[in-house]
Amino acid sequence: MDGIWYVLLLSLLPGAGNFAGGMAAEFLTTSPRLLNLALHAAAGIVIAIVSVELIPEALGVLPAWWLAAAFAAGGGAYLLTETLVERLQGGGGEGGRTGMWMIYVAVAVDLTSDGLMLGTGVAVSSGLGLVLAAGQVLADLPEGYATVANFRNKGVPRRRRILLSASFFLFATSAALLSYLLLKGASDEVRMAALAFVAGLLTVAAVEDMLEEAHEAREDNRLSVVAFVGGFALFTLVSAGLKSVAGG
Repeated sequence: MDGIWYVLLLSLLPGAGNFAGGMAAEFLTTSPRLLNLALHAAAGIVIAIVSVELIPEALGVLPAWWLAAAFAAGGGAYLLTETLVERLQGGGGEGGRTGMWMIYVAVAVDLTSDGLMLGTGVAVSSGLGLVLAAGQVLADLPEGYATVANFRNKGVPRRRRILLSASFFLFATSAALLSYLLLKGASDEVRMAALAFVAGLLTVAAVEDMLEEAHEAREDNRLSVVAFVGGFALFTLVSAGLKSVAGG
């Protein structure tokens, strides 16, 4: 299969996992407690993506100061995005629609990073791209659930909720195609710097927005911690298992 079509096919998988989770929230009963748990699981998965997939890849190539600079730039970019969203929402503040839209932005950033990893992975080898795509399907399920459940709790109409959930396909697909085209011939240093940049974005998204929204949905309890740890552990095991099956 031609490389560009292979990338396009793989890039649909993360969006499909996210959409499936969103439809589960759409047509099944939700509650603040389930939303709290889903957001904790999603945050655990995002932290696992950063610490298991992105940073180790970058560490093997980039000098420490380049890694730190790229990571900080990613975090700063997310803060700028958050400021822009707050202004577009009229400074709607704490617990309002700004938080809701920042959850959307956080998931969009995660799916963009999925696409970046897929495009970069396929540029290295088709097997690596397949492993990354398969792992992301499971990782994106709780994120899709949490996002749609959050919109549902905020009173967003059903038709708009479904359209917003479907829109996540665009982020992974666009990022995968762009990264494949732009990074295929790039040096390892450039590709790893891009991964470190995305790692900074994702870390801020998980810590500052996903967990904050989880706390607003319902007060944490021990199950919240279990969901966070479980999300991290599940992604790590799935990633390791797929890599083992694919021969590393």
